[in-house]
Amino acid sequence: MTLPILVTGASRGLGHALARALAPGRTIVAVARTTGALEELDDSIRAAGGEAVLAPMDIAVDAAMQQLCRSIHDRWGGLSMWVHTAVHAGPLGPAPYLAEKDFARSVEVNVTAFARLVRYVGPLLGTDGQAVMFDDPRGGEKFFGHYGATKAAQIALARSWAAETEKTGPRVTVLEPRPMATAVRARFFPGEDRDALASPADEAARLLPLIAG
Repeated sequence: MTLPILVTGASRGLGHALARALAPGRTIVAVARTTGALEELDDSIRAAGGEAVLAPMDIAVDAAMQQLCRSIHDRWGGLSMWVHTAVHAGPLGPAPYLAEKDFARSVEVNVTAFARLVRYVGPLLGTDGQAVMFDDPRGGEKFFGHYGATKAAQIALARSWAAETEKTGPRVTVLEPRPMATAVRARFFPGEDRDALASPADEAARLLPLIAG
Protein backbone atom coordinates (compact mmCIF):
# COMPACT_ATOMS: atom_id res chain seq x y z
CA MET A 1 0.00 0.00 0.00
CA THR A 2 1.29 3.45 -0.94
CA LEU A 3 1.15 5.75 2.06
CA PRO A 4 -0.49 9.17 1.60
CA ILE A 5 1.17 12.57 1.27
CA LEU A 6 0.31 15.34 3.72
CA VAL A 7 0.29 18.87 2.28
CA THR A 8 -0.13 21.68 4.80
CA GLY A 9 -1.05 24.97 3.16
CA ALA A 10 -2.72 23.29 0.18
CA SER A 11 -5.40 25.83 -0.67
CA ARG A 12 -3.39 28.15 -2.90
CA GLY A 13 0.03 29.02 -4.31
CA LEU A 14 2.85 26.50 -4.27
CA GLY A 15 1.09 24.16 -1.82
CA HIS A 16 -1.92 23.88 -4.12
CA ALA A 17 0.28 23.34 -7.18
CA LEU A 18 2.42 20.69 -5.49
CA ALA A 19 -0.63 18.84 -4.20
CA ARG A 20 -1.87 18.61 -7.78
CA ALA A 21 1.56 17.63 -9.15
CA LEU A 22 2.05 14.88 -6.57
CA ALA A 23 -1.50 13.55 -6.80
CA PRO A 24 -1.62 11.10 -9.74
CA GLY A 25 -1.96 7.60 -8.31
CA ARG A 26 -1.67 8.84 -4.73
CA THR A 27 -3.75 10.00 -1.81
CA ILE A 28 -3.21 13.63 -0.79
CA VAL A 29 -4.25 14.75 2.68
CA ALA A 30 -4.78 18.46 2.03
CA VAL A 31 -4.78 20.88 4.96
CA ALA A 32 -5.79 24.55 4.73
CA ARG A 33 -8.25 26.96 6.27
CA THR A 34 -10.13 27.77 3.05
CA THR A 35 -12.77 25.13 2.39
CA GLY A 36 -13.75 26.39 -1.08
CA ALA A 37 -10.18 26.25 -2.36
CA LEU A 38 -9.75 22.75 -0.95
CA GLU A 39 -12.87 21.61 -2.78
CA GLU A 40 -11.46 22.97 -6.04
CA LEU A 41 -8.22 21.10 -5.33
CA ASP A 42 -10.21 17.93 -4.70
CA ASP A 43 -11.82 18.19 -8.13
CA SER A 44 -8.49 18.60 -9.92
CA ILE A 45 -6.81 15.78 -7.97
CA ARG A 46 -9.61 13.35 -8.75
CA ALA A 47 -9.52 14.37 -12.41
CA ALA A 48 -5.81 13.47 -12.44
CA GLY A 49 -6.47 9.99 -11.04
CA GLY A 50 -5.59 10.71 -7.44
CA GLU A 51 -7.56 10.81 -4.24
CA ALA A 52 -7.90 13.75 -1.86
CA VAL A 53 -8.78 13.79 1.81
CA LEU A 54 -9.69 17.35 2.75
CA ALA A 55 -8.84 18.69 6.20
CA PRO A 56 -10.12 22.29 6.49
CA MET A 57 -8.38 23.39 9.67
CA ASP A 58 -5.90 25.87 11.12
CA ILE A 59 -2.46 24.34 11.72
CA ALA A 60 -2.10 26.58 14.77
CA VAL A 61 -4.93 24.74 16.56
CA ASP A 62 -3.06 22.08 18.49
CA ALA A 63 -6.05 19.79 19.15
CA ALA A 64 -6.94 19.76 15.45
CA MET A 65 -3.42 18.76 14.42
CA GLN A 66 -3.29 16.04 17.05
CA GLN A 67 -6.60 14.65 15.83
CA LEU A 68 -5.50 14.79 12.19
CA CYS A 69 -2.24 12.96 12.83
CA ARG A 70 -3.98 10.36 14.98
CA SER A 71 -6.51 9.81 12.18
CA ILE A 72 -3.70 9.38 9.64
CA HIS A 73 -2.05 6.81 11.91
CA ASP A 74 -5.28 4.89 12.48
CA ARG A 75 -6.28 4.85 8.79
CA TRP A 76 -2.97 4.33 6.99
CA GLY A 77 -0.33 3.72 9.64
CA GLY A 78 1.88 6.55 8.42
CA LEU A 79 2.84 8.97 5.65
CA SER A 80 5.21 8.76 2.70
CA MET A 81 5.77 12.53 2.57
CA TRP A 82 4.94 15.81 4.26
CA VAL A 83 5.02 19.00 2.17
CA HIS A 84 4.76 22.13 4.31
CA THR A 85 3.91 25.46 2.67
CA ALA A 86 1.56 27.00 5.26
CA VAL A 87 2.76 30.40 6.41
CA HIS A 88 1.48 33.59 8.00
CA ALA A 89 2.61 36.80 6.35
CA GLY A 90 1.55 39.81 8.36
CA PRO A 91 1.57 43.40 7.07
CA LEU A 92 5.01 44.82 6.34
CA GLY A 93 6.26 47.72 8.41
CA PRO A 94 9.18 49.25 10.31
CA ALA A 95 10.36 47.14 13.25
CA PRO A 96 9.28 49.61 15.98
CA TYR A 97 5.73 49.74 14.60
CA LEU A 98 4.91 46.08 14.01
CA ALA A 99 1.59 45.25 15.64
CA GLU A 100 1.90 42.84 18.54
CA LYS A 101 -1.01 40.73 17.28
CA ASP A 102 0.67 40.28 13.90
CA PHE A 103 3.96 39.30 15.50
CA ALA A 104 2.19 36.88 17.83
CA ARG A 105 0.32 35.27 14.93
CA SER A 106 3.55 34.98 12.92
CA VAL A 107 5.24 33.17 15.80
CA GLU A 108 2.17 31.00 16.37
CA VAL A 109 1.90 29.79 12.76
CA ASN A 110 5.44 29.95 11.42
CA VAL A 111 7.31 28.69 14.48
CA THR A 112 5.15 27.14 17.21
CA ALA A 113 2.71 25.29 14.95
CA PHE A 114 5.54 24.12 12.71
CA ALA A 115 7.50 22.79 15.71
CA ARG A 116 4.42 20.89 16.87
CA LEU A 117 3.93 19.40 13.42
CA VAL A 118 7.53 18.19 13.37
CA ARG A 119 6.78 16.32 16.60
CA TYR A 120 3.47 14.94 15.38
CA VAL A 121 4.31 14.18 11.74
CA GLY A 122 7.88 12.97 12.23
CA PRO A 123 6.83 9.60 13.69
CA LEU A 124 4.32 9.13 10.85
CA LEU A 125 7.14 9.44 8.31
CA GLY A 126 9.21 6.75 9.97
CA THR A 127 12.70 6.23 8.56
CA ASP A 128 11.74 6.05 4.88
CA GLY A 129 9.49 9.10 4.53
CA GLN A 130 10.36 12.61 3.45
CA ALA A 131 9.57 16.08 4.77
CA VAL A 132 9.87 19.09 2.45
CA MET A 133 10.01 22.73 3.55
CA PHE A 134 10.53 25.91 1.54
CA ASP A 135 12.80 28.79 2.45
CA ASP A 136 12.05 32.44 1.72
CA PRO A 137 15.09 34.25 3.10
CA ARG A 138 13.72 37.64 4.13
CA GLY A 139 15.44 37.79 7.52
CA GLY A 140 17.13 41.16 7.97
CA GLU A 141 15.36 42.85 5.05
CA LYS A 142 13.69 46.14 5.85
CA PHE A 143 9.98 45.97 6.73
CA PHE A 144 9.99 42.15 6.88
CA GLY A 145 10.44 42.03 10.65
CA HIS A 146 7.93 39.45 11.85
CA TYR A 147 7.77 37.44 8.62
CA GLY A 148 11.53 37.38 8.09
CA ALA A 149 12.32 36.54 11.71
CA THR A 150 9.77 33.76 12.08
CA LYS A 151 10.39 32.22 8.67
CA ALA A 152 14.11 32.14 9.46
CA ALA A 153 13.36 30.41 12.77
CA GLN A 154 11.20 27.85 11.00
CA ILE A 155 13.90 27.01 8.48
CA ALA A 156 16.58 26.87 11.18
CA LEU A 157 14.51 24.20 12.94
CA ALA A 158 13.98 22.34 9.65
CA ARG A 159 17.73 22.35 8.94
CA SER A 160 18.46 21.06 12.44
CA TRP A 161 15.98 18.24 11.88
CA ALA A 162 17.60 17.49 8.51
CA ALA A 163 21.05 17.25 10.11
CA GLU A 164 19.76 15.05 12.92
CA THR A 165 18.07 12.57 10.58
CA GLU A 166 20.66 12.51 7.79
CA LYS A 167 21.73 8.94 8.60
CA THR A 168 18.54 7.61 10.16
CA GLY A 169 15.68 9.17 8.19
CA PRO A 170 13.23 10.57 7.50
CA ARG A 171 14.77 12.58 4.70
CA VAL A 172 14.26 16.29 5.40
CA THR A 173 14.65 18.63 2.42
CA VAL A 174 14.70 22.43 2.39
CA LEU A 175 14.21 24.02 -1.02
CA GLU A 176 14.13 27.65 -2.15
CA PRO A 177 11.52 28.32 -4.85
CA ARG A 178 11.94 31.00 -7.47
CA PRO A 179 9.80 34.14 -7.12
CA MET A 180 6.22 33.23 -7.96
CA ALA A 181 3.05 35.12 -8.82
CA THR A 182 1.25 34.34 -5.56
CA ALA A 183 -1.13 36.36 -3.41
CA VAL A 184 1.46 36.62 -0.64
CA ARG A 185 4.11 38.02 -2.98
CA ALA A 186 1.59 40.51 -4.39
CA ARG A 187 1.15 41.87 -0.86
CA PHE A 188 4.90 42.09 -0.38
CA PHE A 189 5.64 43.70 -3.76
CA PRO A 190 2.41 45.34 -5.01
CA GLY A 191 4.00 47.18 -7.95
CA GLU A 192 6.01 44.25 -9.27
CA ASP A 193 5.71 43.04 -12.86
CA ARG A 194 3.99 39.71 -12.32
CA ASP A 195 4.61 38.61 -15.91
CA ALA A 196 8.27 38.14 -14.97
CA LEU A 197 7.40 35.73 -12.14
CA ALA A 198 7.03 31.97 -12.31
CA SER A 199 3.57 30.49 -11.94
CA PRO A 200 3.10 28.15 -8.97
CA ALA A 201 2.29 25.31 -11.39
CA ASP A 202 5.52 25.82 -13.35
CA GLU A 203 7.55 26.06 -10.17
CA ALA A 204 5.94 22.90 -8.80
CA ALA A 205 6.95 21.10 -12.02
CA ARG A 206 10.53 22.36 -11.64
CA LEU A 207 10.77 21.33 -7.99
CA LEU A 208 9.08 17.96 -8.36
CA PRO A 209 12.24 16.06 -9.40
CA LEU A 210 14.07 17.53 -6.38
CA ILE A 211 11.25 16.37 -4.11
CA ALA A 212 10.51 12.96 -5.60
CA GLY A 213 14.15 12.24 -6.35
